[in-house]
Amino acid sequence: MSDLATARELDARDQAPARDQFLFPMHGDREVAYLSGNALGLQPKSARAAVLTELDRWAGLAHAGHYEGRLPWTRYAEALRVPMGSIVGALPQETVAMNGLSVNLHLLLTTFYRPSGARTKVLMERHAFPSDVFAIRSHVAARGLDPDVEILLLEPREGEDTLRTADIIDTLERHGQQIAVVLFGGVNFLSGELLDIPAITAAARAMGCLVGWDLAHAAGNVELALHDWDVDFAAWCTYKYLNGGPGAVAGAFVHERHLGRADLPRLAGWYGQDVSDRFGDHERLMPSATADAWQISNPAILSLAPVLAAAEITAGIGMPSLAARSRRLTGYVEELVAPLMEAGRLDQLTPSDADRRGAQLSYRLDGSSQEVVDAMHALGVSADARVPDVLRLSPSPLYNSYEDCARAVAALVEVL
Repeated sequence: MSDLATARELDARDQAPARDQFLFPMHGDREVAYLSGNALGLQPKSARAAVLTELDRWAGLAHAGHYEGRLPWTRYAEALRVPMGSIVGALPQETVAMNGLSVNLHLLLTTFYRPSGARTKVLMERHAFPSDVFAIRSHVAARGLDPDVEILLLEPREGEDTLRTADIIDTLERHGQQIAVVLFGGVNFLSGELLDIPAITAAARAMGCLVGWDLAHAAGNVELALHDWDVDFAAWCTYKYLNGGPGAVAGAFVHERHLGRADLPRLAGWYGQDVSDRFGDHERLMPSATADAWQISNPAILSLAPVLAAAEITAGIGMPSLAARSRRLTGYVEELVAPLMEAGRLDQLTPSDADRRGAQLSYRLDGSSQEVVDAMHALGVSADARVPDVLRLSPSPLYNSYEDCARAVAALVEVL
């Protein structure tokens, strides 16, 4: 039986739960086999109506739209608390939709990176997303410290492509008294490795460190339990697996033990004030008792509308079901790619253990990954390259089919 026939049989038994709720780009008269959800998720069909609703409210209500209707603009971001909370495993009051991911990291680091005495260092992975590196270095430098000294960078052992949990915990046990903040990517953007968030968080907190996570490649992709795992803070974008649109409003999490505290340093603005008194005449911020306290400006409603529409789809299906289906899809892709690996055409960077990865498989090629991706695109397949030589295939459990996966690997075989 051909790979395509097998894929169609699998699709009959294990259908994508929301495929009919998303718009696929076309290649001629056929849908693109879209395995680039790790870069930009597809548009939900409900997104257009969500934005048009707010445009109509602007036209018909103007300023009154801030206070009138089912979802007045002053309270719009609050509608995301419950779906976001369910997606990242948080209490509703611990989440807030605001800004972009890197902006949120800056706001959170202003509060949680507080070097004092011997505890001045930051622990992160060497192959973190560059924006995280830039953010951390800028915060260390802003406090008059040397980033080259204060940032501890962990990298895989020689000959390996991913970090070992034991090595991270060993570093924490040896240097924890010097570490102020731990900041890792939950799913590494390059390798697709899912770190052991609960184990690393517990080890870091046991050493007195504050713990933050960049969940750009984890939110809407793997099961998370930020509240129960005792994570201090986290941030994530919503334009990848959460399908909120290009440059969409991001999300942030602050554990409830930090909420309602006026003594915490922060960059403040009027939307951090408690909503019951946000429009008063104040000289001092009385922060909201929710993660809203880290807001600065009023929310961008036209950008939030598609984020809310998409988050309701994900939360409605539930992360346990989506994460399980993600493991099945990546396992299928791995099976199809195996002959190429056996022939020495590429190497897999992502852990082969499905419980140690998200909805992404990364491969190192012998040559330009961008050239391979461009050639696959010409065959109706969307994949993603990290120059110079890493190819990323990311089947989204929400909308990708096994047939998409089979078509993508067939194109990869043809191109190679």
